[in-house]
Amino acid sequence: MSLFDGAHDHLPRLPAGAYRGRAMVHWTFTLEKRKVGWLDEGFHAAFRWSLVHACARYEVTCPIYCLMPDHLHLMLAGQSLAADQLLACRFLRTQLGKTLQARGFRFRKQAYDHVLRDDETEMGSFESVAWYVAENPVRAGCVERREAWPFTGAVVPGYPELSPWQLGYWDLYWRITLGLPRTGVGGEV
Repeated sequence: MSLFDGAHDHLPRLPAGAYRGRAMVHWTFTLEKRKVGWLDEGFHAAFRWSLVHACARYEVTCPIYCLMPDHLHLMLAGQSLAADQLLACRFLRTQLGKTLQARGFRFRKQAYDHVLRDDETEMGSFESVAWYVAENPVRAGCVERREAWPFTGAVVPGYPELSPWQLGYWDLYWRITLGLPRTGVGGEV
């Protein structure tokens, strides 16, 4: 049995401080009984809308997310010392729970998380973890190329056109989130 098949009623959490500030966390929300049939463009739009609000409200960004037929992945990165990913995920799960419930679905009781270690938060390593998330549809046999999956993207408040597939994405993402000068990448001046 794995962490994702309902074998555990309660997953251990790190102390709340591990999810605050500049923390970087890979989150997985699984559907109860791994049910499928809820994922479509309408849910994707509701997901993005709720995620924008969670990011803005709790001072996080989502450099990559991937919605799969029976679960979803998102990477969140705190943008200030006030950032709080536990609250952001609670808010997001509540908002999405309403959308799922209207469709006859529910999330499992608790999300799985992996707080990235210091060596995983460096620019190149973090990007590798993010690309691993983006490869989920390929590994599952849903598509041949990760870019073909319509339910993968990024949410950085103030940058609605930002996409992991655009040329220079990671350079622009780091410039935006670290407050570095932007030099024409992705239309920025």
